[in-house]
Amino acid sequence: MDTSKQIAVIGGGSWATAITKMLCNNSPKTHWWLRNPATIEYIKKHKHNPNYLTSVEFDTKKLELNENLKEIISETNIIIMAVPSAFLKTALSEITSEDLKNKQIISAIKGIVPEHNLIVGEFFNKEYKIPINNIGVITGPCHAEEVAMEKLSYLTVASQNTSLAEFVASQLNCRYIKTTVSDDIYGTEYSAVLKNVFAIASGICHSLGYGDNFQAVLIANAIQEIKRFVDSVHPIDRDIKSSAYLGDLLVTAYSQFSRNRTFGGMIGKGYSVKSAQLEMNMVAEGYYGAKCIYEINKSYGVNMPITNAVYNILYEKAIPAIEITILCDRLS
Repeated sequence: MDTSKQIAVIGGGSWATAITKMLCNNSPKTHWWLRNPATIEYIKKHKHNPNYLTSVEFDTKKLELNENLKEIISETNIIIMAVPSAFLKTALSEITSEDLKNKQIISAIKGIVPEHNLIVGEFFNKEYKIPINNIGVITGPCHAEEVAMEKLSYLTVASQNTSLAEFVASQLNCRYIKTTVSDDIYGTEYSAVLKNVFAIASGICHSLGYGDNFQAVLIANAIQEIKRFVDSVHPIDRDIKSSAYLGDLLVTAYSQFSRNRTFGGMIGKGYSVKSAQLEMNMVAEGYYGAKCIYEINKSYGVNMPITNAVYNILYEKAIPAIEITILCDRLS
């Protein structure tokens, strides 16, 4: 079988479901890995994911569903990873570098692999020997819930391999999705991690009673913090005001669908991290991202007051009201 144009989506959550929906608009066959065989049988019978974006109805003739990850990787060439970063190593526990040889890996995770403090692209490059030229990133601004409702959204596909980025972008592009391409794989992926951290800060501040005026200042400082960090980690010419950076930050910090803002809101109301996670029953990537970015920044020494404040609240048990008061004096 010619697998050169076969795409697999790895993950069963809301973003994986949304990406699969997009791909089904353009491809006669999309391979979709879900861990739970019962979920696969449900989708085959009822044509929708029972756990996420239940309004999305699939033409199951266009889906190749499989719970065997080795098998689905062997049958495809482009692998879109859409499992939470904290569970990526577990999902790949039986996968070897040989399994992924000559595969092209696209990260749709927007998180850092906690055990390694690596963005997903770097993780696959270092742990599975995937060449950087075979790695890409899908970034927003785009919420899965609005994809389900077919509201006009924009995506950026980044890769140093222009043909790979353009092909993946063409497969996602449809009536309600517009796509652009970029070569900034590091900047877009780090920015996608940081915007989740800042969305947590936004949620905390909202619950503490800070208004729209303060939120505007917070997010204006956040985009400057993103620029300082990504320019230090990977200094290339980039427009930080474009949608892949600023747009993605804005929607994550302000949207009602943002799980990171929701998580931050619960922390601001006095929930413990554990209780907030249990009540949400969804992964807020910014929780892991705050610690990973904090640790990575020890090597760079970038001025990151918002990241530090979120880290102190989540990991050092700092009192949110006091920590945000301290942060206020560091914003401009």
